[in-house]
Parts: sequence; structure tokens; C-alpha cells
Amino acid sequence: METTMTNTKWQFLAEKALRGERLTLEEGLSVLEADNDDVLLIMNAAFTVRKHFYGKKVKLNMIINAKSGLCPEDCGYCSQSIVSTAPVNKYTLLDKETLLAGAREAMARMAGTYCIVAAGKGPTDKELNQVIDAIKEIRETMPLKICACLGILKEDQAKRLAEAGVHRYNHNLNTSKANYPSITMTHTYDQRVETVEKVKAHGMSPCSGVIIGMGETHQEIVEMAFALHELDADSIPINFLNAIPGTPLEHAGRTPSMKALKVLALFRFVCPSKEIRVAGGREVNLRTLQPLSLYAANSLFVGDYLTTAGQDVSADHQIIEDLGFEIELNAL
Repeated sequence: METTMTNTKWQFLAEKALRGERLTLEEGLSVLEADNDDVLLIMNAAFTVRKHFYGKKVKLNMIINAKSGLCPEDCGYCSQSIVSTAPVNKYTLLDKETLLAGAREAMARMAGTYCIVAAGKGPTDKELNQVIDAIKEIRETMPLKICACLGILKEDQAKRLAEAGVHRYNHNLNTSKANYPSITMTHTYDQRVETVEKVKAHGMSPCSGVIIGMGETHQEIVEMAFALHELDADSIPINFLNAIPGTPLEHAGRTPSMKALKVLALFRFVCPSKEIRVAGGREVNLRTLQPLSLYAANSLFVGDYLTTAGQDVSADHQIIEDLGFEIELNAL
């Protein structure tokens, strides 16, 4: 009887999400603070929502680190920041041929979206020209969707990227507004929100997500989900901190696997129709429970991340096949 009542509780949240009603703060907290024995029931409820909007399809995305280790920002989680002593590769923006080769690799991995990421506060005009040149050729020669992640944008830069054919622009909120000053001081939470709004205004699909495991409270995690709902982000990457030696957050502990699943379910309930992507740190934090994540999420990054290694793409393809899911080709 108790199990039945508990299951009904989580299904109620799923039905509420399907009706387009937002969870209350208390309901959001109940997901994160649920007993681990309830995790399978929570994931089943989240899958009800995920299946309604996305069936059993999985979107694949691939990142290329187009400019590495030369960032003037002080983000505490990042191995490329100016305050990091992590031994990462440092190079200026990759040339056009290398960016095109990355796009071909994305296709080989069955990724529908190719993400061009460059460390820095924002792109210079020269860097923007280089990226746009590559994007135009990719658009002309390959059936890929293009996502750019180049930092804070000026109005004219957003306009030029949209005109060049960028489908999506990523600029993560990363953490809650209250927690933001403990993570970085070289830019503000509001500046990030402003960039996402510029992206939307110029017709690009907004991609914005979070990093879990940076000292935020459960209430702040719920507030992050609410903020992304209000921002109307089309794609929400959920990163779990992979604490890198040499960064200010190097001693942060990993997010327990069961908590990571609850976080993914929470974001599915709060943003039911949006792409929820299991992103950086999934291998380290979810570990053997990675397959369960796709009962709430409908998207993955395949291959390596910016400065950390991902698992072999064949393992991700195998997970999808074993679940009876299917890769959504050429999906934004």
C-alpha cells in the first residue's frame, strides 16, 4: 500500500507537468529529498513525461574545443580559467579545416548537432569571422545542426551568427543567482541571462543549463530549474561537476549517482517539453547508472568534453540500443 501511494505521488507530478503546470518549490524539493528507494518510481514518472514529448528517441551532440586554455575569466569549476593551474592544452582558435574535420567526426558518431565551443569572455571580431567562415561551409556541405558557444555576445555578434546559419547558441547559467558570486567574479549571472535573451531575439534556439555539485543547496537546484523554465531554454544541458585538480573546486566531492538521477527527473518535471541533456561529468558521477539517466533525459554529448575525456562513443550507442531507444538523426 505504501509503495502504491508513493508511486501515485510521483505520477501526480508527471501528470501536473503534462498539463503544463509548474511544480511548487516544495514539490521540487520533494524530488531531490526523496528516499533512494523511490528513485525507480521517480524515474518511471519522469519517463512518462519524456516519452510523451520525445518517445524513445535520443539526440546526440558532439563538442569541439575550438579555443583552449586562454580564458581571462575566473570560473572556479573550469580548468581553462585564469585561476586554474591544471595542465591543459592552450591554443588560439582552430583553423577552418580543423573545425570542418570536427564536423565530419560528429557525423561519424551519429551526432545531429555539432557544438563549436571557445573559451573566453566573448569572441573578438577576428574569431567571429573565423567561426562564421567554417559554419557557412558546414551548412553548405553537411546535414548537421550547428551550436555555437563563444561566451557573452554583443548585439551585432548575435545577429551575424544567426545570419550565418547557427541553429543554437549555448550559454549556461551554471548555478543559482545567489550562488553565482562564489563561482566567478569576472562576470555576472545577469550578463549570462542577457546573452541568452539576445540569442532568442535573433532567432537562434537558446541552450542554457547548469553544473550540479558546486556548493548549491537543494532549494537552489530547484530555483535553477525554475529560472531555465522562465528563460524558455529549448535545450538544457545538466552537467555534474568533474572536479579537476588545479581548479578552485578541485576538492568538491562527486554528486552521488542516485541524487544525479533525481536532479534529471526534477528538470524533466519542471521543463517537460524541453531537451534535457546529460552532459559533462556523467561518466564520473552517474557511473554504472548512466543508462537510467535516459528515462528522464533525451539527449547526450558523445565523445570527449572540453578538457576531460568522455567514454567511447560505441558505449553510448550500445546503451541506447540496449534500452530499446533509437538515435534521432540530424536532430536539433
